Amino acid sequence: MRPLPLLAVPVTAVLLAGCAATAAAPAPAGPLTLSNCGFEVAFDAAPERVVTIKSTATEMLLALGLGDRIVGTAFPDGPVPDEWAAEAADIPVLADKLPSEEVVLDAEPDLVFAGWESAFTPDAAGARDELAALGVASYVQPAACQSAEQPAKLDFPEVFREIEEVAQIFDVDASPLLDAQRDALEAIEPLDGQLTAFWWSSGTDTPYVGAGIGAPQLLLETAGLTNIAGDIPMTWSPYGWESVLEADPDILVLVDASWNSAQKKIDYLRSNPATRHLSAVVNERWVVLPFASTEAGVRSVDAAASLVAQVRELGLP
Repeated sequence: MRPLPLLAVPVTAVLLAGCAATAAAPAPAGPLTLSNCGFEVAFDAAPERVVTIKSTATEMLLALGLGDRIVGTAFPDGPVPDEWAAEAADIPVLADKLPSEEVVLDAEPDLVFAGWESAFTPDAAGARDELAALGVASYVQPAACQSAEQPAKLDFPEVFREIEEVAQIFDVDASPLLDAQRDALEAIEPLDGQLTAFWWSSGTDTPYVGAGIGAPQLLLETAGLTNIAGDIPMTWSPYGWESVLEADPDILVLVDASWNSAQKKIDYLRSNPATRHLSAVVNERWVVLPFASTEAGVRSVDAAASLVAQVRELGLP
């Protein structure tokens, strides 16, 4: 049995280049107003106390040297890279999944930064207008917007713009991090595009897959892989196993999350009477990416590079 692969390309150089050179600065001289998923967010000063929801939000601030602003986090998808492990260990985990508004407010944040727009509901961290009325700003990673202002199709200029926007909110310099990211992106030598791939994020009876306009499609395209669900104009989408069996993809991209591991996916693929006959299952042609690296953010470039490296390690023609 082939061992479950880990993230194949080191993240140290890219991430430390950002952390080492990017330092928190004083509050901005003037107010800042942004439209975020169609919701107006105003900042009179750089946030000092932040609750982050989902790993992408936490890691964004860590990469920008802003870990000391995080007073609590929720819904971690898995361990952060080793470069941030010590700092992340000191951040209180408020909830394993979406936190309640009461739990969020108990941390006394001036900003709640979420990787998913669905975090801001009355049953979770609170509605955005209600939080604003209480003096708490809210911000969603723009690539995750669903209600409004969703990118038509995610690309790396948009990923980098979002990093720069977060830096603008906190009045810090993102250029060292962005320079390192652009250099790493330029260094990727993609595959030839002949191999097809199935991106499995979650779900079993009906898999939830990377479709044609979000981060999974961007990473697959950058790596030189053809997404079998790339014609679906969504970021993620339900996708029937019948379609997977018909496509019989060359590569299976398995997303590894603390709440839905890659190993569980492999066990399902091997035990299901239909999927165990997929050629990629028979020949163990799968690659694994940590969930936090599969959503738009500071680990997107590394994820694309890791896809290329892991596929090449499979030794396919």
